[in-house]
Amino acid sequence: MAFVFINAGRKYEQINKNLYGHFAEHLGNGIYNGIFVGEDSPIPNTRGIRNDVAAALRQIQVPTLRWPGGCFAEYYNWKDGVGADRKRMVNAGWGGVVEDNSFGTHEFLDLCEQIGCAPYIAANVGSGTPREASEWIEYMTFAGESPMADWRRQNGRDAPWDIEFIGIGNENWGCGGNMRPEFYADVYKQFETYIRNYGERKLFRVACGADGADYEWTETLMRMAGKRMDGLSLHYYTMPGYYSTDEYKWERKTPAVGFDQANYYRTLRRALFIDELIVRHKHVMDKYDPERRVAIMLDEWGTWHEAEAGTNPAFLFQQNTMRDAVVAGVSLNIFNRHSDRVRMANLAQMVNVLQAVILTEGEQMVLTPTYHVFELYKGHQDATLIESYVQQDLTGTEEAQVPTLHISASERADGKVHVTLVNLSADAAQEAQVTLAGRAFTKAGVRSISGDMNSHNAFGEAPQVEIRTLPDIDVQGNSFSLSLPACCVAELVLE
Repeated sequence: MAFVFINAGRKYEQINKNLYGHFAEHLGNGIYNGIFVGEDSPIPNTRGIRNDVAAALRQIQVPTLRWPGGCFAEYYNWKDGVGADRKRMVNAGWGGVVEDNSFGTHEFLDLCEQIGCAPYIAANVGSGTPREASEWIEYMTFAGESPMADWRRQNGRDAPWDIEFIGIGNENWGCGGNMRPEFYADVYKQFETYIRNYGERKLFRVACGADGADYEWTETLMRMAGKRMDGLSLHYYTMPGYYSTDEYKWERKTPAVGFDQANYYRTLRRALFIDELIVRHKHVMDKYDPERRVAIMLDEWGTWHEAEAGTNPAFLFQQNTMRDAVVAGVSLNIFNRHSDRVRMANLAQMVNVLQAVILTEGEQMVLTPTYHVFELYKGHQDATLIESYVQQDLTGTEEAQVPTLHISASERADGKVHVTLVNLSADAAQEAQVTLAGRAFTKAGVRSISGDMNSHNAFGEAPQVEIRTLPDIDVQGNSFSLSLPACCVAELVLE
């Protein structure tokens, strides 16, 4: 028996809706054949963007989308992807395939308008120039007369777009130039100087942050450039690993389906480690920014397994199981609970790549278990974080112990309390006694997904994982009991 406590009377920060953001890179079938099929495709589309994919993304209320990379961004020249005569290039980073640039700035911003999200542009710092980045912003956002704004009009767009977020570089400690933090800090300041604001919108400038536990990178960036940034990125991928007292190690990637319980719990243990990473990066940032003005932008996160057999390994196509759904649930709960500093997170990636919410194959489309987690969690967007915790035993193996239940809770503008609970146990249902405080409640609505840890949705087969709506629970004396199946992600709405 676990004991769950939810206190609507103790309120914290607002959960920024952008914690539920996504990421789409020119990688494998993520853009082409996944999101974009071209106007001549027999697959129903609007200006080349798949109608079924766009509708599914609107349903989960995607708040922001990062593009064009990833590592791809660091050798991408935006001018190759606008106008009628577009250059063909080799995508040297991801499979050596031809990139015809048919999906460029106009198509990406059309996608954002179709699904109703804010664009997050990743600028090329590793092989680009400050002039390229400056002219890209001018092209997209300037309403007046200028060479770039006039070129935009010639290419069919009169009004400027509303761009909210600009990332100044991607993984510049690695594929973005293998830079030292001191060198990147100077480069960041140079680029930031030439990225100007046009109109009333002030661009939210995001500096390239650390790879996982590189606290020295965070220290250097905050010391040298913290006053000139609005956000600092953080990248973290979940792979089956094991924890030791002196360092966090991880093994090679393993299959996305067909794993055993030892692998399952190692994966969850690594996913939970993001909490410690955030805490430690926050402590470093607090030294230079005690007001917490600079946000942590977790703009790449998710599971990374082996590519599926028979696919191009450079395309990073992997199936998506209830294990991935549990990782998504606990990760989003953690991000919610750090909403004082974490204000954006972008799942890697949106379609057909890594921990995708959607898989496509020709005309077919599959919604993954991770997609359903985002559907269950969307009620947290822009809600107010409230107190919640669980008293419980641990579960797992001797090698990898994890909490049995994981929780976050928020109060929405309409007064309803939104609770997300995850049962991490691979094989045991969990009974929970829920106690409420802060105000009186009369009922709890429940929706959930569950299954075997390997359960997944495949093309041409009936879905193994779908959201189930359960009968409302009557709340008596501000308490009730709840049984969560093994390997389960649940949403409770308290009224």
